[in-house]
Amino acid sequence: MSESPARFPVAEIDARWVTLDDDVMGGHSRSGVVVRDGVLTFSGMTSLEDNGGFASIRAHGAFDLRDATAMRLRVRGDGRAYQLRLATDARHRGSNVSWRGDFATRAQAWIEVTVAFAAMQPTYRGTVLDGPQLDLSKVEEIGLLIGDGRAGDFALDVEWIRPLHVARNA
Repeated sequence: MSESPARFPVAEIDARWVTLDDDVMGGHSRSGVVVRDGVLTFSGMTSLEDNGGFASIRAHGAFDLRDATAMRLRVRGDGRAYQLRLATDARHRGSNVSWRGDFATRAQAWIEVTVAFAAMQPTYRGTVLDGPQLDLSKVEEIGLLIGDGRAGDFALDVEWIRPLHVARNA
């Protein structure tokens, strides 16, 4: 659905967001990403046909999060569950490992959610791995994914995404 990358910042980094849906594996889910009036909207339709069931958007860049403990997002959703995803240069079977952190939304309500890095799980094509550890100094991709096992329309608005830093004593 998305013809060209949408620009939306993560912290102070001007990130370019693109879609990646289950059609890469034969599924039929479809999504798009647009930015209007400073709000990123990730929307579309998930389909469970032909082993499908996920839609995602991703931003590539050099995101050094080593001094952060979590990501904080201000979102307005549809009541479905979403995932914040991070990827580094870590590989499993030659492909990227993604770290997954789940968060819930409330239908049509703006909420702030926190995804703690310590709670994120390394995954490969949806399968949870025993490792490797997340190296926050090497994050090269940040994404949002819906893959809650339900078919149907979805929409997630994002006002901002920011790293949460540990308070330091002066």
